[in-house]
Amino acid sequence: MATILIVAPVFALIAAGYASVQFRFVSEGAHKGISEFAFSIAIPALLFRTIVVSEFPDVSPYRMWGAYYGALALTWIAALAISRFLRERREDREDGVVFAIGSVYGNIVMLGIPLVLSALGNEAAGPMSLILSVNTPLLWLCGILQMELVSRKRKGSVLSVIRPVLADLVRNPLMLGIGFGVLWRFTGLGLNPVVDKTIELLAQAGSPAALIALGINLFRFEVKGETPSVLAMCALKLLAMPAAAFVLAKLLDLPPTAAGVIVLFAAMPTGANAYIFAAQYQRLVNPVSGAVALGTLLAAVTLPVVVMVVAR
Repeated sequence: MATILIVAPVFALIAAGYASVQFRFVSEGAHKGISEFAFSIAIPALLFRTIVVSEFPDVSPYRMWGAYYGALALTWIAALAISRFLRERREDREDGVVFAIGSVYGNIVMLGIPLVLSALGNEAAGPMSLILSVNTPLLWLCGILQMELVSRKRKGSVLSVIRPVLADLVRNPLMLGIGFGVLWRFTGLGLNPVVDKTIELLAQAGSPAALIALGINLFRFEVKGETPSVLAMCALKLLAMPAAAFVLAKLLDLPPTAAGVIVLFAAMPTGANAYIFAAQYQRLVNPVSGAVALGTLLAAVTLPVVVMVVAR
């Protein structure tokens, strides 16, 4: 029953966002404004306040990164192998890179943050921030560099490829919320009660707005394209990656909250950023779109199981 109380409201808000477009209460384009509010204002405020006021367990970032990105690397390698098997009659390795991105790039912001905080509480904010602070730049860099390598189209230095990603990182509101939260926490000044209440009210809107935006956003994703590819990406993302993360978290002896964050983040379905990557290179656009849509639906079944495992 406790698991249902954690997971059901999350997916109910996603369904409400989808239904609001389906029944034309809002336009399909409404997700842009809601998403901008959630990810540029409300969720950065949530991360800032949580980092400043919460008590965090003592955990090594290297062990956390080792567990999460170790699981991600194993899943990436498996995805490349499976993609090659599915496309054994084609020599195009660029599809394999996009297939791998679709198999590991989870929706850890829109869906992950609300669910982790709901399941594990504010003490999960520290471990969660460690993953969020490097996830997007690391995956984009790995994806771009491997794509350039297999396509052999890279011109100029590696720095010319990395620089735009780093520039986006510096301006990313989520990264700014995490960064300023860490810096303010180190000052030891805390938050003035009026300021704290103001930020708290703003932060409270973050998770619901993100979930509503996710539901609206799902309206443009369809389960279409190559069925074996869609199913393989969903299986790798929803089953293989969290299983690998669970094993690595145990091997690295992570404390329960940190291990829970790692496994839950690993269990998130394929996110919209994977679709953006596919669209950028015009590779596997339909299968990745299908993985986003079908993966989110299937996550309503798989995530309660994962929550039960990490909550024990």
